[in-house]
Amino acid sequence: MSWSGAVAAASLWQLRTSARWPLSVYGRGVSVRSCSSGMTLDGLNRAIVDRIIRVDHAGEYGANRIYAGQMAVLGRSSVGPIIQKMWDQEKEHLKKFNELMVAFRARPTVLMPLWNVVGFALGAGTALLGKEGAMACTVAVEESIANHYNNQIRTLMEEEPGKYKELLQVIKKFRDEELEHHDIGLDHDAELAPAYTVLKNIIQAGCSAAIYLSERF
Repeated sequence: MSWSGAVAAASLWQLRTSARWPLSVYGRGVSVRSCSSGMTLDGLNRAIVDRIIRVDHAGEYGANRIYAGQMAVLGRSSVGPIIQKMWDQEKEHLKKFNELMVAFRARPTVLMPLWNVVGFALGAGTALLGKEGAMACTVAVEESIANHYNNQIRTLMEEEPGKYKELLQVIKKFRDEELEHHDIGLDHDAELAPAYTVLKNIIQAGCSAAIYLSERF
């Protein structure tokens, strides 16, 4: 087993062994209930659910690492409390997808070690440009995540909305909060960052690549 594969396996083992949500399997059908959320999986498209949870877990993990990098540079500045507040929400997002990963037996992406490093480096690197650079990064990333969540909402609506009601509620709530972060970035001078448009396009291209890879590996 490769090093990255071992890390991913260990992460999944840790999530499963710390779970408090009972799983039950009946014949070919799978029925899963999360005691804390009431979310169930019964007769759903497992391929779609697994892909959604895996990529969203990776995205929220990456967002957490970005905010960690920003706080390492700007934590004591005037925008530190603003970044911290957004980071706290991202921590809640990641916590929820950790729960869903256990409840639905979805596997994490094997690229988690890479997103750990890249996310922190992106957050810290843009923060070194000043608060404008950090906020430009926030705008770019949160816009990409919100668009991705919208695509997932459309996919689930096309499948059968009633079956995915709980998952849709989670995604819609997080989508709205990501858009709030996007607007906060604009309100705090993101567009004044050096080469704002170029920087935003580069970051969003990276986000698109990360989404593509995390869905598949």
